[in-house]
Amino acid sequence: MTWAGLLAGAAGCTADGTGGIDIGGLGKPPAPEDTIRITPDDGGKGVRPGDGLQVRVPSGRLESVKVVKYQDAQESPVPGRLSVDALSWEPEEEKLALAAKYTVDAVALDGHGRRSARHTTFTTYVPEERFIGYATPENRSTVGTGMIVSLDFSREIEHRAAVERAVQVSAEPPVEIRPHWFGGGRLDFRPERYWKPGTQVTVSLRLRDVEGAPGVYGLQYRTFTFTVGRSQASLVDAARHTMEVRRDGELLTTVPITAGAPKTTTYNGRMVVTEMLEVTRMNGATVGFKKKNGNGEYDIPDVPHAMRLTDSGTFLHGNYWAPDAFGRTNVSHGCVGLRDVKGGGSDTPAGWFFDRSLVGDVVEVVHSKDKKVAPDNGLGGWNMGWKEWKAGSAVK
Repeated sequence: MTWAGLLAGAAGCTADGTGGIDIGGLGKPPAPEDTIRITPDDGGKGVRPGDGLQVRVPSGRLESVKVVKYQDAQESPVPGRLSVDALSWEPEEEKLALAAKYTVDAVALDGHGRRSARHTTFTTYVPEERFIGYATPENRSTVGTGMIVSLDFSREIEHRAAVERAVQVSAEPPVEIRPHWFGGGRLDFRPERYWKPGTQVTVSLRLRDVEGAPGVYGLQYRTFTFTVGRSQASLVDAARHTMEVRRDGELLTTVPITAGAPKTTTYNGRMVVTEMLEVTRMNGATVGFKKKNGNGEYDIPDVPHAMRLTDSGTFLHGNYWAPDAFGRTNVSHGCVGLRDVKGGGSDTPAGWFFDRSLVGDVVEVVHSKDKKVAPDNGLGGWNMGWKEWKAGSAVK
C-alpha cells in the first residue's frame, strides 16, 4: 500500500503551551496571557507535596485534562475534577506524591472556539540524603524493539559502580544487556541489536541504602517488567522526501514527508519514539527559534499526532498547514511531518502511522545535511557502536 499523491508540510519541533502568532493564515491563537495556565511550572524540580496542582484558563473552557503520575516505574492516572464553569481543574488528592514525576495534558477552547493544547511535566521533592532513578519504560508496558532502559537520577551519582551493580536488567529469551553512563545523572541499558519481538524484560532496582554519593543513599527497591511487541522501523529519506514503514522486515507503505528546511535541518541517525501525544502545542521560542521581538518563529496550538524523537525537540507529527510541501520539499524546523487535517484524521498518513506505532519504535533519518543525533539525545544510544557502548560501564 502506498500513500501516493498525498501532499502536506511540517513545522514546529517542541511541545509547549505558550504564546501565539499568526501561522499561515490559520488565525491568531490565544496570546500568552490567555493560554492554558498550569501550576507547578513546566520542567519544575523538587516541587513540594503541599504546593498543589492546578490547571486553569482565564476564559473559554477546559475541554479535557489528563494527569499521570510516574513513581517507581509505575504509571497511574491522577483523578480530578473540573469546576462548574470548566475554567479550572484540580486533583482529588490534596497533596502531591514524594519522589514522583507528573505529566499534564490539557486541551481548552477559547471564547472563539479555537482549540489550544498544552503538555507539561514536573518532578516532586526527593527527601534529603536520598536519590531515586526515574525509569523508562513504564511497568507492564508493551514497547517497540528499539526501547532502551533508561534511569534518570534525581541527584548526581559519584559512586557509579555501586549504583550500576544495584540495577539488574534481564530478558527472556536471554540476551546480553550492557549498561552505559551518560555523565553522572543517567544510566542506560540495551542489547547489541534491537530486541526480538516477544521478549520479556525485567528490571530490578536494588538501590535502597546504596550510597550514590557521599552521604546520599538510594530509596528504591522494586522490580518492573515490560514486553517487546512487534518489530516496526521506519526509514526517513530527507533528500527524497519519503518514509518507508516496515513491519517485521516487510514494507508496509511509503509515505511522502517533509523534513527540516536547509537552514533548520533534521538530525540524521536512529531515533526512538519516547512519547505519543494526540494533540499538543509547538512553540519555536522554547527551542531557540525566536524573532527579534522574542516571539517564536512559529506557534501552532493544536499539532496532531505528535511523536517525540529527541529530548531537544525533534518530533514526527501530523501537519495540516503546509499542504504543498509533502513529497516535494523540506520546510520544517527540524521535525518530520506527515499529512494530516486540523483536529487529526484517522484516515490520513499521520493518523494511520500514529495508530500503528508504539513507544520504542525506531525512526531512522538518512540523507539530511545535518550531523548524527547524539546518543544521549532522547534514546539515541543505537547510534553508538557496541564496543564504545560497553566502555561506558563503571564496573571494570
